[in-house]
Amino acid sequence: MDIDLLFKIAAIGILVAVLNQVLQRAGRDDQAMMTTLAGVVIVLSLVISEISELFTSVRTMFNL
Repeated sequence: MDIDLLFKIAAIGILVAVLNQVLQRAGRDDQAMMTTLAGVVIVLSLVISEISELFTSVRTMFNL
């Protein structure tokens, strides 16, 4: 696992948190929620490849 992935996730988290606060203060709660959901989807798409590698290595380790 690269450290770059952790930095990307942290950067996305900070960006989403700031956008969420700005949108909530502006009274746009619906857009704030959509921004949060978009951030979660982006992070999950980044992490899904790592999870796939984990399952592949476990499958190889136990000869499944």
